[in-house]
Amino acid sequence: MLRQVLIICTLVAVAFAGTIRDSDFQSRIVGGAPAVDGQFPYQISLRSFPALGHFCGGSIISEHWTLSAAHCTINRTPANTRIVTGTVLLNGGAAPVQREVSRIVNHPNYDSALIAQDVCVVRVTVPFVWTQNVQPIRVGSEFIGGGVTAIVSGWGGTTVNGGAAPNNLQWIAKQTITNADCRVRMGTANERFVIDSKICTFTQAGQGICQGDSGGPLTAAGSVIGIVSWNIPCARGFPDGFDRVSHWHSWINENAVG
Repeated sequence: MLRQVLIICTLVAVAFAGTIRDSDFQSRIVGGAPAVDGQFPYQISLRSFPALGHFCGGSIISEHWTLSAAHCTINRTPANTRIVTGTVLLNGGAAPVQREVSRIVNHPNYDSALIAQDVCVVRVTVPFVWTQNVQPIRVGSEFIGGGVTAIVSGWGGTTVNGGAAPNNLQWIAKQTITNADCRVRMGTANERFVIDSKICTFTQAGQGICQGDSGGPLTAAGSVIGIVSWNIPCARGFPDGFDRVSHWHSWINENAVG
């Protein structure tokens, strides 16, 4: 039986037999629905500068700080990174809000081999101004077990084969599963990636994240509970993996300051 490849959820998907590689990790939403303005006012798009190409998602957690995945920003600098929010479209639509970046704080123990400690906070130079389309989301502090309906949103690919990033932000409702269930579903080749600091979702084949969703929010009850980290591309009947925000709650609060 072929082993499936685990991918981090940034922009280039790989779908062949093998093991997870850090260079492969990227994701997009398959089987979702288009968002409307104001539906996800905390959603951000991390962009390269000066081209302003989308490479990852994230969420606004305060006037100066956003939350994303370390694998998105581990090799980036404030000078070549921008944050865009306030619109559900990558191009056009409502007037986007763009911010320069003054600081990127990756978890110091980020492990590219296991995609572990996959969390970062990014500071903008000019604070966000709250509007209908720009709002923060609470940083979840409670442990989330299985059987919880959660929402994931992002500009990742929309087919099982990935494809181009959609212009319109996509979202989908997923069910959380226990880590024990997640390990079984991932199989012996990839169960080691389901560590305690992860949370998994699974609903059915044909629904899930894909390349381009990395760093984006998994939310429930008005809080961000997960950060898009890895998947087996795309929506092929395996769980999706997120860093568990409650596990990093203290770290986030200690570093997203100033």
